[in-house]
Amino acid sequence: MLTDHIKTQIRTIYKDIATAMPNFRSRREQNFMVAEISKTLAGDYDKQRRIMVCEAGTGIGKSLSYILGTIPLALASKKKVCIATATVALQEQLLHKDLPFFLQQSGVDFKFGLVKGRQRYVCLAKLAAMIGPEDTSQMAMWQTKPDQSQIDLLKALHQDFNDNKWNGEIDTLKKPIPDFLWQQICCDKHSCHRQMSSHHHCPFHKAREDVETWDVLIVNHSLLFADLELGGGVILPEPEDMFYVIDEAHHLPTVARDFSSAQATLRGASDWLEKASKTCSKLQNQLKTTHIIAPVQAMLDHIGDLVTQLNQVAHFCDTQPKLFANPETRLRFENGKLPESLLIQAENLATTSNLAVKQFTKIQSVLNEAIKDGELPKHQSEAALSEAGFILQRLENLAKLWKMLAKEDSKKGAPMARWAELITGKQQDYLFCASPIEVGFMLEHMLWQKAAGVILCSATLRALNNFNHFAHQVGLSLNDGSRFLALLSPFDYQNNATLFIPQMENEPTEDAFTDELAEQVIALVEDEMATLVLFASYWQMEKVTDKVNGKIAKDQLFVQGTMPRQQILEQHKLRCDQGKPSIIFGTGSFSEGLDLPGDYLTNLIITKLPFAVPTSPVEQAHAEYIKSKGGNPFLQLTIPDASRKLIQSCGRLLRKEDDYGRVTILDRRLITKRYGKSLLDALPPFRKVIE
Repeated sequence: MLTDHIKTQIRTIYKDIATAMPNFRSRREQNFMVAEISKTLAGDYDKQRRIMVCEAGTGIGKSLSYILGTIPLALASKKKVCIATATVALQEQLLHKDLPFFLQQSGVDFKFGLVKGRQRYVCLAKLAAMIGPEDTSQMAMWQTKPDQSQIDLLKALHQDFNDNKWNGEIDTLKKPIPDFLWQQICCDKHSCHRQMSSHHHCPFHKAREDVETWDVLIVNHSLLFADLELGGGVILPEPEDMFYVIDEAHHLPTVARDFSSAQATLRGASDWLEKASKTCSKLQNQLKTTHIIAPVQAMLDHIGDLVTQLNQVAHFCDTQPKLFANPETRLRFENGKLPESLLIQAENLATTSNLAVKQFTKIQSVLNEAIKDGELPKHQSEAALSEAGFILQRLENLAKLWKMLAKEDSKKGAPMARWAELITGKQQDYLFCASPIEVGFMLEHMLWQKAAGVILCSATLRALNNFNHFAHQVGLSLNDGSRFLALLSPFDYQNNATLFIPQMENEPTEDAFTDELAEQVIALVEDEMATLVLFASYWQMEKVTDKVNGKIAKDQLFVQGTMPRQQILEQHKLRCDQGKPSIIFGTGSFSEGLDLPGDYLTNLIITKLPFAVPTSPVEQAHAEYIKSKGGNPFLQLTIPDASRKLIQSCGRLLRKEDDYGRVTILDRRLITKRYGKSLLDALPPFRKVIE
């Protein structure tokens, strides 16, 4: 239960913040959100199910609400707070603005910081090995023969670290480093060996030591799932000791699904397995202990079996070219079922790859012991650790994939999506993939059952004015004890913004629609100073860009893809500040997380309803599953998803209380189709003008 002491503390902090914050407006919705978060986490509503899903409309101030609703209670109950976000922008806002301000004004003493994954840090041992003398160990570290400029770049990084000019994090580099190069020098769990001298000053381990002292941890969604997949409490504190705030929670279903998927090539895997066998033989020669002999011999046998089995699957694909004879060159297994011949091979690969992981783990243990006992010279031990770590990581991925491909689906839930893609290049290869369709059961097991409490929030969680779709996606139920709260934005939509649906000659499905779109855009931007036009596809955006060429001045039009997003926004704001008209053309990614307050955006044009075409194999498998259950994928998936995206797109216009402007939607299906009314009713209460 929430004690009177905590209630009084929260009220006092809120008053102090209200006094300290310029132009602060006390909002009933914000007060209510703070109270509901605290009560939920304290177990006032349900002692077992301390979970709340909260849609907080723009302008409520959700960051302050969850900071105030969680931190005092967490400190009093000896819990930590983990705030997980989807975007770097929100992480930086919390780290550099919101939490420092709260710390300063609240009188509460707590520590906080941003937790990053291993791959954000350099591995000093790898870096040293890759710039070492040009011998076999250095060349083994490079995936391809380096040129001198690459070696010079890594030498400069090494020098900057030693001179304390760089702390070893990718995010603090003065100049960006090519991704393929960073992947070869970044930290990974298998190569870390703290007993070695070169790992004593490891930036990753130094950062992890700081994390243990923090009360509030900021993470991204991927790192949260990396910890949960390991069982929780490995990268982050134990789930039962932590209150989770999952902000931008509308991303949660997709992130969870992507994180649980796996993929690997056939011939590509065979190639690195052949290299792995050489590494095993080399280790047997380098290590004096006899303990290495048995696991290496067993490992070589497993590698031989794996290569044979992978080649058999590749041969099956080679002899069935018709299966890949489609525009996507993709074979999707209907209802997730592999043909019998492939299923047997998948089961064999799952068994063999699992045995290989176990055997190679034994090899790595022997290697670690040998290094601890000082049996290997420093340069040899560095290279051996890195090579072994690289192999084990790939083996684990291979085992995960074939286990997912071979596993029998539960009759209670959706089947796994399984597919293969033809890759053409130097050698013809096949990429095999597996992904869950629904992740609710997984989230229940990994998070909802384990956490001390969870708050999920976003400005857009409902679709068609209810939480049903989101709740189903994340494995929650409206009657399982979880709380569901919808807080409307305090903005005056009626007086500050107009929703305009003009007369259109063509439906979006007609060929002539793109020509009409261009004409409408030209007319709608006339005499307007700050415009954002959102397109449903790159293709249509480029067609309209060509058609308005010469009719809209080039210097006032900024098109997504022609320059970096940040540069587009800076140029747009600069023109607006100079009193010159500016227009941005963007696709779906510009409909979220784009903040153009005040005079930076007064004219928003949405060209088409954001219906996602189920082109990805996972989406196709999901639609197939719903049909098999007698459902309608369009009504159950496409419409709710479009509703949420449309609300998000419309949310670009009013960012602050005094903002104003017009939203134009050039898709008459809002009026002409039966589903249109429900989409329209779910939008903010704009003043409507419908021709």
